[in-house]
Amino acid sequence: MSTRPWIVDDDLWALIEPLLPPWPEKSPGPQPVADRLCLQGILYVLHNGIAWQLLPLELGFGSEQTCWRRLDRWQQAGVFDQLHRILLAELNAVGELDWSRACVDGSHIRAKKGGADTVPSSVDRRKTGSKHHLICDGRGIPLKVITTAANVNDVTQTLALVDGVPPVAGRPGRPRRRPEALLGDKGYDSNAHRDELRHRRTLPVISRKGSPNIKGLGKLRYVVEQTFALLHHFKRLAVRWERRTDLHDAFGSLACSLICWRRLRKPKNN
Repeated sequence: MSTRPWIVDDDLWALIEPLLPPWPEKSPGPQPVADRLCLQGILYVLHNGIAWQLLPLELGFGSEQTCWRRLDRWQQAGVFDQLHRILLAELNAVGELDWSRACVDGSHIRAKKGGADTVPSSVDRRKTGSKHHLICDGRGIPLKVITTAANVNDVTQTLALVDGVPPVAGRPGRPRRRPEALLGDKGYDSNAHRDELRHRRTLPVISRKGSPNIKGLGKLRYVVEQTFALLHHFKRLAVRWERRTDLHDAFGSLACSLICWRRLRKPKNN
């Protein structure tokens, strides 16, 4: 990995640039900071987890307000979700997505400034917190991340995660969006949700409360823990600083995209 992972290379920029909303040709005021530089400022914050006001001006990425406004503008335009979907399609095209199963899990994070979807967390000494809910494919590629308050039960997000997987192109025929099976621990035990998953032609492989875990389930589900580790390696996701959930989700979608990008660029073992 680059020692400066916030630097956007030409190949990645070629994917991102067409997604960005254009500026008016005769917009008032000074010439805006270049989008590519602002993106690198956003990535610097995502990787290092610093406050916006600590973004070093000498890097040339623009001020903290400039980068923050660009993040807000791009999130409202759906840029980060579109990028994630494009990269999933590229992974699908080269056979890197495992649709035979998907895994779900949740993870608590501390929310330093409170805001929407935050409550005192029962697992973190009543510190204000949120929760990430994740669905990944059988190889640990993130398909969707949802942010809720820390007291939201995992099972309530089961269908939101499954339905939140975007239609993924890249192969002949209709875009794919449903895994063949969904793996979950006892936190996802619900007969009603099992019925809904079967209705979506997805086999529920979920342990039942009060019964032994399904044999071998842990070895299959380890990938979701690995994916959480990758997501929370981005320090801005390990601790939530945004009061607005949509801006925190923007960082989440961008991190998912970067994980997909790295997987695409990873050398194949012969």
